[in-house]
Amino acid sequence: MVAWLLNLAYLALLAAVSPVILFRIVVRGKYQNGWRQRLLGRVPRRAGNRRCLWFHAVSVGEVLQLEPLLEALSREERELEFVISTTTPTGFDVAQKRYPGCQIVYFPLDFSWAVNVALERINPTAVALVELELWPNFIFAAARRNIPVVLVNGRISPRSFRGYLRIRRVMRTILHHLRVMALQSDDYAGRLIDLGADPARVHVTGSIKFDRVETDRGNRRTVELRRLFGLADSDVVFIAGSTQDPEERLAIEGYLALRPRFSELRLILVPRHKERFEEVAALVETEFRLPLVRRSQLSGRATDTIPSPGTAPPVCDAPPILLLDTLGELSACWGLADIAFVGGSLTQRGGQNMIEPAGYGAAVLFGPNTWNFKDVVELLLAEDAAVVVHSGAELTARLEHLLTHRDQAVELGDRARKLVTAQRGATRRTVELIRTVLPAVGDIGAAGECRAA
Repeated sequence: MVAWLLNLAYLALLAAVSPVILFRIVVRGKYQNGWRQRLLGRVPRRAGNRRCLWFHAVSVGEVLQLEPLLEALSREERELEFVISTTTPTGFDVAQKRYPGCQIVYFPLDFSWAVNVALERINPTAVALVELELWPNFIFAAARRNIPVVLVNGRISPRSFRGYLRIRRVMRTILHHLRVMALQSDDYAGRLIDLGADPARVHVTGSIKFDRVETDRGNRRTVELRRLFGLADSDVVFIAGSTQDPEERLAIEGYLALRPRFSELRLILVPRHKERFEEVAALVETEFRLPLVRRSQLSGRATDTIPSPGTAPPVCDAPPILLLDTLGELSACWGLADIAFVGGSLTQRGGQNMIEPAGYGAAVLFGPNTWNFKDVVELLLAEDAAVVVHSGAELTARLEHLLTHRDQAVELGDRARKLVTAQRGATRRTVELIRTVLPAVGDIGAAGECRAA
């Protein structure tokens, strides 16, 4: 009965948002693939009887967090297969490229028929949900099959917590079915316990995001990007990454205001979503009439500048703005940054991952709207390892200050790198917790399900 009540609620919600979904499919080209998997659960059937751990990672950020977990588990559980599900097309694309040995699928919408079919076809030994993806029908269906579900790298914002408090009784039932909950901080753990989680199953592991964050600017991928972009050692690189509209415009305006005084300044733009690559390219070339180099067009010499068809000739002879319009390279690209602005923070996105530029020792800037990374932001600000800017004008002013006082920019970056290094260790703790719900190789039944209760 509960499952069908949820189905009706989901159908009503789907009907209400269907115009928005259709608009994004037709006009923006989003969500065009994987609908059989999403609506019907008809993911590719997993062959064989080996133990299987199904990770669900919503989008790119969560997908990339899996890398140290997958490597550690692959070393220690050699007979274990991995399935990775995502919700977004971008996350799906990155998972396919990053983890070619894993089965990659779209996560089913939380209709009872879809989750039951998906679970039957994958037949996992255990499921690990990354951060806080608590879908009731999916979790209940896994429990009926005696498939342990764990939460890894869990977090719950104050805003989400207030919302969940309104349905505390439902949340208590959902959380009851989670075997292990690995949370990033004491605050997150406390909120989950307040919602009804069993304290004995709640563990504070720290954030996996700090583990395996690259700190060496001489790594192969970063060096190759520097070569392709034609950056000189004397260049001062300002990266505006994971940006949303109008953050690219604000970064360009700051660059143009300061470029006459700081001829060594270079700008790299990295929009958060691939659907905006063309939009941002047009902003640079058509509206600002500036030269542009796109990463996707650099297969040969780094200095090849290929203008888009129909664009006006540049109005200045300054070096081109650089656009990273490929997937999965932002992590390496942050290693080029002397000064980094992390986007989604002057909009209502809630911020993006600022740990990667911090790990490289960039002078990190972001806006005030960073609730998605509240704990990370608190750590950075407490150690004076990042700076908050509240507007485009303040971004330009802070950029000017750091260009004028290079020693302060270097010190800011050094503090950020030291903080990231000190926070590592969550992967090891999380792997140990996951292994507690995995049966030994000989304890798997004929259908691939765990024999233990």
